[in-house]
Amino acid sequence: MGVRVSWRAFAGFAAFGTFWGVWGASVPRVQDQAGIGDGALGFALLFVGAGALPAMLLTGRALDRWGPGVAGAAVMALGGAGVVVAFAAVDLAGLCAGLAVVGAASGAADVGINAVAGRAERVAGRAVITRAHGVFSGLVVLASLASGVASSLPLVVPFVVAGCGCLAAGLCLWVFPGDFAVQREAGAPLGRHRVVPLLLVGVLGALAFASENAHQSWSAVFADDELRSGGLSAVAPAVFAGTVAITRFSVGGAGGVRRVLLAGAAGAAGGAVVIAAASSLVFAGIGLAMAAAGTAVLFPTLLRLVARDVEDEYRGRATSVVTTVSYLGFLAGPVYVGLWADAVGLRGAMVAVAALAAVLFVLTPVLLRAGGFAGGERDGGQARAGVFSSESPGRWSGTKR
Repeated sequence: MGVRVSWRAFAGFAAFGTFWGVWGASVPRVQDQAGIGDGALGFALLFVGAGALPAMLLTGRALDRWGPGVAGAAVMALGGAGVVVAFAAVDLAGLCAGLAVVGAASGAADVGINAVAGRAERVAGRAVITRAHGVFSGLVVLASLASGVASSLPLVVPFVVAGCGCLAAGLCLWVFPGDFAVQREAGAPLGRHRVVPLLLVGVLGALAFASENAHQSWSAVFADDELRSGGLSAVAPAVFAGTVAITRFSVGGAGGVRRVLLAGAAGAAGGAVVIAAASSLVFAGIGLAMAAAGTAVLFPTLLRLVARDVEDEYRGRATSVVTTVSYLGFLAGPVYVGLWADAVGLRGAMVAVAALAAVLFVLTPVLLRAGGFAGGERDGGQARAGVFSSESPGRWSGTKR
C-alpha cells in the first residue's frame, strides 16, 4: 500500500512540475501573443497569486471531507487551465482572466498534492515529501527545456502535452485514492490551539520560499547585469533549479528536522553572500548551487514535520494553512529583491536575501519551540517526542476530538 500511495504522490508532483516548466518557458510567447509590454505582463502575473490564495485556503476542508479526489480534480483543472490560457491570451483582459483560473487551479493542486504526499509518507514509513518536491523540480527543468526545443510549434502544443500529463495524474488520484481516511461531515473547526503552531511553521516556510524564489527569479538578471554574461545568463536559473532537484532526491530522508532546517538556512545565507561578491559567472554559479542546496530542503522539511504529527482528519486543513502562509513568501521574494535592487543595487539585494536566510536561521528554533515542536527531532522516521501526541492536551491529538 505504501508504495502505491507514494507513486500517486509522485505522479501529482510530476504533473505539477511539468505544467510550471511549460509555463516558465512559454511566458515570452504568451506575452507576444497578448501584445503587451513588460509592465502589463507584471500586472497580469499578479492574477496568479490572486487566484491561488483563496483556493489554497478553501481546498483543505474539501480534502478532509472528500479525500484525494479533490487533489486529482485540481491537477486536472490546472492542465485544462493552461490550454485555456494558450487560446485566451490574445489581449491583457484575456490573459488576466486566464491566469486567475490558472492560479486558482494551481493553488488547489499545490495544497492537494502536498496533503497526499504527507499521507503517503506516513503510510509508507519513509521519506516521500522531499523526494516528491524533487520530482517537481526535476520536471520543471525537463519541461522547460522541452518547451524551448518545441518553440517552433504552436503555443498551445506544449500546454496540451502538459494537460495530458495532468489528466493522467489527476485520474490516478481520483480513481485510485489509496488508504486515506476522510470525513463525510464538515469536520471540527481548527481551534486557535491548532492554528497557531501551523501559522508559526508557515512563517518559516514563507522565509524559505522568499529566499528560493528570489534566486530563481533574479539569478539570470544578476548574471546579465552584474557579470555581463549575455546569452549565458540563462545558465544561472538552470543551475539553481537543477541543484534543488538533485538535493531533494539526495537528502530526502535526512533525519533531525531542526538540524536540517538550520543547515539549509546556513547554506542559503552563505550562497547568497557568495553571489553578492562574485566576480564571474563561475563563482556566481557556486553561490547559486550553495543557495539552492540550502533552500531545497527547507519547505519540504517543514511539511514533513507537520505531516507526521497531524491526524488524517485534519491533514488537508493543516496543509492548507502552512502552504498558504508560505506562499506569501513565494510571492514576496522577487518583489523584495526588486525593492532592494532599486535602493542599493543587485549586489546589495543579494546581501538582503542572505539576511532573509539568516533571520530564518535565528527564528527556526524559536518558532519551533513556541509552536510546540521543540522535541520534534526525527531520526529514521521515528519521533523521539510526540509534539502533537495524545499526551499533549490541546494540541494535535492521536485521539479524535
